[in-house]
Amino acid sequence: MLKEFRTLLPYLKRYLPFYLGGFFFLIVTDGGQLFIPQMIRQAINHISSGSIELDRIFRLMIEMVGLALAVAVGRFGWRYFIHGSSRKIEKELRDRFFGHLLKLSPSFYGRYKTGDLMARATNDMNAIRMATGMATVAFVDGAFMTLAILVILFTQYPALALLTVLPFPVITILVLSVGRFLGERFRRVQEGFASLAGHVQETISGIRVIKAFVKEDHFSRNFDEANNEYRERNMALVRIFGFFYPLMTFLSGLTIMILLWIGGVAVVRGNLMTGDFVAFMSYLEMLAWPMMGAGYTVNMLQRGAASLKRVNAILDEVPEISGPAEGVRSLGDGSIIMKNLSYSYESGGGHELADISLEIPRGMTVGILGRTGSGKTTLIRTIPRLLDPPPRTLYIGGRDVHKIDLEYLRAAIGMVPQDSFLFSDTIRENIAFGAPGATDELIHHYAEISTITRDLETLPRGLDTLVGERGVTLSGGQKQRIAISRALAVDPEILILDESLSAVDTETEEKILRALKRERSGRTNIIVSHRVSTLANADIVFVIDDGRIIESGSHEELVAGGGLFAEIHSLQKLERGGAGRRG
Repeated sequence: MLKEFRTLLPYLKRYLPFYLGGFFFLIVTDGGQLFIPQMIRQAINHISSGSIELDRIFRLMIEMVGLALAVAVGRFGWRYFIHGSSRKIEKELRDRFFGHLLKLSPSFYGRYKTGDLMARATNDMNAIRMATGMATVAFVDGAFMTLAILVILFTQYPALALLTVLPFPVITILVLSVGRFLGERFRRVQEGFASLAGHVQETISGIRVIKAFVKEDHFSRNFDEANNEYRERNMALVRIFGFFYPLMTFLSGLTIMILLWIGGVAVVRGNLMTGDFVAFMSYLEMLAWPMMGAGYTVNMLQRGAASLKRVNAILDEVPEISGPAEGVRSLGDGSIIMKNLSYSYESGGGHELADISLEIPRGMTVGILGRTGSGKTTLIRTIPRLLDPPPRTLYIGGRDVHKIDLEYLRAAIGMVPQDSFLFSDTIRENIAFGAPGATDELIHHYAEISTITRDLETLPRGLDTLVGERGVTLSGGQKQRIAISRALAVDPEILILDESLSAVDTETEEKILRALKRERSGRTNIIVSHRVSTLANADIVFVIDDGRIIESGSHEELVAGGGLFAEIHSLQKLERGGAGRRG
C-alpha cells in the first residue's frame, strides 16, 4: 500500500513546514483537551469536600475558558495548515495529471475511456486529498492522545486503568484486520464510478445519434445497470463499515461498563473520589476517538492508496512520441522528403504504409488521392509526428523530423483533420485558437478565405456566436470552414487539409481553393481528398492504394495515364453528369 504514496513524496517534502506547523497546533489542541478533565476533577472534588471556595471555583472556570480558547485557536491552526496543504497537493497533483494527459500520444486515448480519465482526475483526487489531510490528522491525533491518556491513567489510577483498557487491544487487532479488505473494495468502487461516468459522457456526446435511432430506452437501461453495479460495489464497502464501526463502538462502550462497575464500587467505598471518577470517565471517552480514529486512518489510507494506484497508472505512462532534449527550431528550406517510409499500427487496426518515397519542394501544392482506407490520413499524420515515422525515413528541410523540436514542428504545421473539432466557445475564439493575438481584421480576413463570412449573417451574433460543445450547433460544412480559418490564422509553413472540404459543395470548394492559392503562394500545401476535382490545380498528385504510392504526376498526366486516378476521375465525372441530368 505505502509504495503507491511515492508519487506524493515531493509534495510532502515541499509542504513539510506547513505539516509541522499543523502538528504543533494539533498538539496544542490535544493538550488543552487533556487538561480540562483535570480541572473538572479538581472542581468536583472541591465541591464534594463540603468546604466550597467560590474564588477557587471561579479561577478554575476562567482557566477552563482560557483552555477552550486555546483549543479553538489550535483547531483552526491545524485545519488551516494540514487541510490547506492537502488541498494544495490535490491541486498540484491534478495539474500534473492533466499536464501529463496533454503529453500522451493519441494511441493512449484509444485504450482509456474519457469517463475513466475524468473519474481519476476528480473522484480519485478527492480520496488522495483525504489521505494527505484527514488521515494524517487522525493518525497523529490518535497516536498522541492514546499515548498521553494511557500515561495519565496508568500514572494516576494504575489498577483501575489496567482493567478498563482491556477491550482496546481487541479494537486495534480488529482495525488492522479489516484494513486488508478495504483497498480492493474501494478500488472496485472507483472503477464502478469511472464506468458510470464513461457511460454518461458517451451518451451525452452521442445524443443526436441516440435520438435519431430512438435508442433512449436502451441507453436508459444501460445506465440503470451501470448505476446498480456502482451501488452494489458501494454496498459491499458499506457492509464492512456497517459491521465494523458498531462493533468498535460496542467494544469501547465495554470500557465504560467496566468503569461503572469497578469504579462505582470504589467511589461508594471511599477508595476513589467522585471528581477522579468523572475525570477517568472523561479520559475513557476521549480514548474511544483515537481507537475509532485508527479505523478512519486505515480506511482513508486504503482509499488513498487505491486511488493513487489508478492515478499512478496514468502518470507512469510514457509518451510514445517525444521531442529531442535540444531539438532544432527551424524547418530549413521547408522541403519534405520521405525515404522508404513504412508504418503499421501496433493494434493491427488501420492501414499500413509500405516503402513510401516522395519529395515535396517548398511552395508546392500537393494532392493526395486514394480509396477509403488506403493510408492517406496515416501518411499525412507522420509529417507533424502525430504518428511517429521510423528514424531516417522523413526529412523536413534536410533534417530528420526526430531532430526537430516537437513543439516547433507542430506549431509550424497547420492541420485540418477529417473530423473538424471545435471548442465550446465563440466562432471568433475558435478561429484565433492558435493565434490568440490575432486582430479582428485578421480573423475576418481568414474567415473570408474559408467563406464562413457568408454564413455569419444567419447566425445570431456573427463571429461572437457560441458554437456549442464540439460545434454541435453548426453544420458539417460550417465546422470545416471554421477549422480551415483556424489553421490559416497561425500562418503555418506547411498547411495540411485532410478531407476538410468533403462537407462543402463544389462551388464553395472552388472559391476556397482559389483563395488559398492566392493566400498561400510560396508556402507548402498538402490537400488530401477523395474528389479528383479538388486536386485539379495541384502541382503534383500522389495516388495511394493499399499503403503504397502507385502513381504520381500532374492532374493532366494522371488522367491520361489510364491508372487508378483516371478510373476515379471517370467515375466521378459520370456521377456529376448523372446528377446534372437528374437535376
